[in-house]
Amino acid sequence: MSIRIVATVDPQRSVVRALTDSNHPVAMDAAAPDGDGSAAEPKEALLAALAGCTGMDVASILRKKRQVPKTYEIAVSGESEAEHPRVFTAITVEHRVSGSVKAEALRRSIELSATKYCPVNAMLSASVTIEHWYRLQVDDGSATEFLVAVTGPRGSRVMESPRPDHETERSS
Repeated sequence: MSIRIVATVDPQRSVVRALTDSNHPVAMDAAAPDGDGSAAEPKEALLAALAGCTGMDVASILRKKRQVPKTYEIAVSGESEAEHPRVFTAITVEHRVSGSVKAEALRRSIELSATKYCPVNAMLSASVTIEHWYRLQVDDGSATEFLVAVTGPRGSRVMESPRPDHETERSS
């Protein structure tokens, strides 16, 4: 399967406007002084693509498991090298879910996205370590935070299912 993007570059401002095969526009810009910040920077767009890819996977798998969150958002952050080309050195994906969702269903959905289905995660994992977390707040007000998987150039590591008396703590 081939995907083609055509991009127009404004050489005066460094703004890039791409059009996808499915006719959807994507805009990118650089921060000052090279651009005017009118759109996402390319690395921001890359993290957004990761959030979109894994989010669509997880939402689809949860629907198949008949688990419907009240709310679902994804926070993705990346640490970069200080020197050019300033590649990502670590990425963290946090799935923030609330509602009547079973922790094991959420954990398994994230695991499948991270290790099998999300091509953006697979491509990034070839060069950078990615931690996949969830934060689940259920209807009774209790909250659980759990590290589901770590993917990267050295392969994938999936954590044990969370137990009520033992959670994998986020490292500082």
